[in-house]
Amino acid sequence: MQFHLNGYHPGDPRYSDPKDAIIPSPTPRPLPNKCDLVIVGCGPAGLNLATQLSKFSEITTCITELKDDRLLVGQADGIACRTLEMFQAYGLASQIIQEAYQISEVGFWKPDPDQPNHIIRSSKIDDIENDLSEMPHVILNQARVHDHFLDAMEKSPGKLVPFYSRRLIDIVVDRSIEDYPVTLTFENSVIHPQPSERIETVRCKYAVGCDGARSQVRQSIGHELIGDALNQAWGVMDVLLVTNFPDIRLKAIIQSANEGNIIVIPREGGYMVRLYIELDKLKEDERVDRDHITTEILISAANRIISPYFIDVKEVVWWSVYEIGQRLTTAFDDRKDGNEPRIFLAGDACHTHSPKAGQGMNTSLIDTWNLGWKIVHVLLGRSNNWLLNTYAEERHAVAKELIDFDREFARMISAKPKSLENPDGVEPEEFQKYFQLFGQFTAGVAVQYKPSKIVGDTKHQDLAQGQVIGKRLHSAPVIRHGDAKPMHLGHCVTANGAWRIFGFADNCEPMSPACGIRNLANFLAADSSSPIKIHTPCGSEIDSIIDFRAIFQIHHRKLERSKLHPFLTPPKGRYGLSDFEKVFCVDHAPGKNIYDTRGINKQTGCIIIVRPDQYVGGILALSDFEGLANYFSKVLTKA
Repeated sequence: MQFHLNGYHPGDPRYSDPKDAIIPSPTPRPLPNKCDLVIVGCGPAGLNLATQLSKFSEITTCITELKDDRLLVGQADGIACRTLEMFQAYGLASQIIQEAYQISEVGFWKPDPDQPNHIIRSSKIDDIENDLSEMPHVILNQARVHDHFLDAMEKSPGKLVPFYSRRLIDIVVDRSIEDYPVTLTFENSVIHPQPSERIETVRCKYAVGCDGARSQVRQSIGHELIGDALNQAWGVMDVLLVTNFPDIRLKAIIQSANEGNIIVIPREGGYMVRLYIELDKLKEDERVDRDHITTEILISAANRIISPYFIDVKEVVWWSVYEIGQRLTTAFDDRKDGNEPRIFLAGDACHTHSPKAGQGMNTSLIDTWNLGWKIVHVLLGRSNNWLLNTYAEERHAVAKELIDFDREFARMISAKPKSLENPDGVEPEEFQKYFQLFGQFTAGVAVQYKPSKIVGDTKHQDLAQGQVIGKRLHSAPVIRHGDAKPMHLGHCVTANGAWRIFGFADNCEPMSPACGIRNLANFLAADSSSPIKIHTPCGSEIDSIIDFRAIFQIHHRKLERSKLHPFLTPPKGRYGLSDFEKVFCVDHAPGKNIYDTRGINKQTGCIIIVRPDQYVGGILALSDFEGLANYFSKVLTKA
């Protein structure tokens, strides 16, 4: 898609008239007196959490925002492969990909040895390695990401709409109160113009602070961000420009000899570009003097760095100045003295870092992707409260890894080229190697959660070597048997809070007495120890808690549906209609066999347990019914 040709306009670019893309503000209304969950902050983390909770009409959720309305421009723009996998679970990935700019290559630029005041291209490389994900790395205005969430929230069963213009004053927990122990106090400047009438209070079971680096929630529960700065200032601009720089529509990393560095990030629409521009190094304990930095200063600095090329900026859509630093909160929840957590922190309220590696919004989104299904499980009685402890345990470790990575990444990207005068500098080739080495990290797919009640041991890892326990399910092509549709298996893991059991067939004749899938289906459908029978409430859909899917090695045209076990076409809904989307076959096209690409044992097959957040919870032998029952008995309560 091409847009923004004649100037930037916020909102959905599919509208011909930008005025039609303007979404009216929601009607002002008072906060509820009570609800199950309060989310403070309508940034990426908060909206992602709210979107998950909005899928459940039986859960009452309230999300508040200090600003008067939705975000329209600026802030984060990078969407990692892993984040798009998450968006796929909401059914939003295709819309985002169509609208976004897709990063395919990265150009590296360095000083010209013959003319040090000029830059030359040193190399081009692929942005991500082959088969890292079925999803690309894309760029899209954070405001549009918010729009997609807001639209999904409003269309969901919960019909969730934010409460704007709410400033959190305080949050307290009274653990002597069993039902609604958390009380939040807000100031409302919209409904009640008189100061004496602006105070609102909400009581809830749980609260989540997604309110940014200056989080009032974090301060209220006595935590702080700890870390340091690199004494380096950068400016950032989204601009419409004319230039003769040849890589303006590629992601480009530019090192000049003496004028600093630039990162070029092409933006959606084909014309807009984001420039990260290095400014002067700060002294110890010095802060950026934002009052004396202008767009003219940033543009001038960019032209000095990019010489012999030029940029002629026609419109500055958004700009800001920031200092590089890495900080991590002292805790991700309010647990003390063995009490269960009632208040959680997510996103920038937990961790802050440079925007260079594009990890801020992405890590924040995966924070609440991890937390959301756990809150749902506890509120709906599917799991006991201990499950909420695993949020801090899993995400704190990830944030620490991010901080360590970002510190080195930011140091290298701010460094001068190595020379006789600057022996501690960084060669462009050295940075390129680092960029490639940590490609999985920046793509968001390197996260691996440690063994716990919800992450099994590695005893049977060899049965599916490419589906690493504790990492996200690495999707691969399959053929859906019912309609012969080629698709990715991972797209079955939607944002409905359900677990998945993927049964990968052995080499026996499908549905013969020796067939492992047939025997597994028998167990799940009828055995008294079946986790589906034990944990699915009476009257609920058979796949609402645990969703069983089967993958066969046989060509899909050779597998007769009439021979399938009835549990693989379960009746659902008010009319008992058959679900024909539970069975898949290998895609036999070259390079697409999921058994080959993901290292699944063709002789024995296996069971892969996938958590509601798409992470591999365990791998078992296809016949290990006891192990399967034991896994879920530790996580889920009896229905």
